[in-house]
Amino acid sequence: MNKKILALIFFSAIAGGILSSALFMVSAEANVFKDFYEQYLKPLINKKDAIKNNETNQPSKTEPYIPTVDYEEKVIKAVESASPAVISIIISKDLPIIEQCPYNPFSDLPGDFQDIFGGGFEFYQPCQKGTEKKEIGGGSGFIISFDGLIATNKHVVSDTKASYTVLTNDGKKYDAEVLARDPARDFAVLKIKADNLPILKLGDSDSIRLGQTAIAIGNALGEFRNTVSVGVISGLARNITASGGGAIEKIEGVIQTDAAINQGNSGGPLLNLKGEAIGISVATALGAQNIGFAIPINQVKKSIESIKKTGRIITPYLGIRYIAINSELAKKEKLLIEDGLIIRGNEDGPGVVKDSPAYKSGLLAEDIIIELNDEKITQEKSLTSLLQKYGVGEEIVLKIIRGGKEIEIKVKLEERPKGT
Repeated sequence: MNKKILALIFFSAIAGGILSSALFMVSAEANVFKDFYEQYLKPLINKKDAIKNNETNQPSKTEPYIPTVDYEEKVIKAVESASPAVISIIISKDLPIIEQCPYNPFSDLPGDFQDIFGGGFEFYQPCQKGTEKKEIGGGSGFIISFDGLIATNKHVVSDTKASYTVLTNDGKKYDAEVLARDPARDFAVLKIKADNLPILKLGDSDSIRLGQTAIAIGNALGEFRNTVSVGVISGLARNITASGGGAIEKIEGVIQTDAAINQGNSGGPLLNLKGEAIGISVATALGAQNIGFAIPINQVKKSIESIKKTGRIITPYLGIRYIAINSELAKKEKLLIEDGLIIRGNEDGPGVVKDSPAYKSGLLAEDIIIELNDEKITQEKSLTSLLQKYGVGEEIVLKIIRGGKEIEIKVKLEERPKGT
């Protein structure tokens, strides 16, 4: 065979091998790159695209906020419907103007002695130079009639020597008259001269449940009008002892909520998601966070009706002093029940007040009352809270235990005497 042909065949074989190796290496590198792309680069690219798409889908800062949850929308609508009827109460009082006035401490001495002891010295002492009206506090309330009746707490308007101004949601100011203070509850009604006012619808506090939404609106700290806080109903039928303004008062059957009730919120409404008033904010627990209390609205409906009809609050009166029964008292006195109450006198007077409805019906000291009109008296349902459902002139039936036997006694309720 020709040497040239052999050389050509030899070099062709070598070239083919090199080419095959090169192709094999390229193919292998391509597979490696593909694996690297799929495992590392592609997720990074996808993540970057997702971030970019998310940014482009964000609303601009100038667009109005649109709630994305039905619950949020209900809260907003409840606040919008109730806010026009929520008012601020400004408390003012004539206070003395105190200045430093010059005086002579040696004026009772003869003239020569005055010159000796007081010569060259000036003496001053505080003195009153008239009076001026100053704001001394604030609270909240809400409108309950088109012609200007306003519900609030009694302790907000307790000072009979102060004057009260109502600031409505639209910025108008009105002089307010305290129409009535409820002697049995921390509740009062103001009156302003106005017409066609927005009113707040009253809900049903007997139907509320633990965990449902509660919305508080009021004049927080006496400065921030229509401050809104949202929480839940944390407890029902609480009994608390509230103090303020030098007075101490026991309030029974109140609603507990974690919706923030700040100083100045007192007298404002506690709302449900319908925008109805289910309570009146009344107090907070000292030394605790997010523990506030409100008077159930059903407790004051009778008083509101009484105001509208007679111009004053007429409350039913039974005329007894008593001790509520609990497990400790039952164990101590060997009672067979752990609920109800024992009619028993104290330092304020006898258990049964003379000439009272209880006295006339034949109730006696040491009688144990366990039911009122078939409703059991318990820690959660006190006698006071049950009585608030009835009006003056109505007849109630009390189930009592006397001498170990259960008997029923009918009592006709009368109006609470003044000062009791």
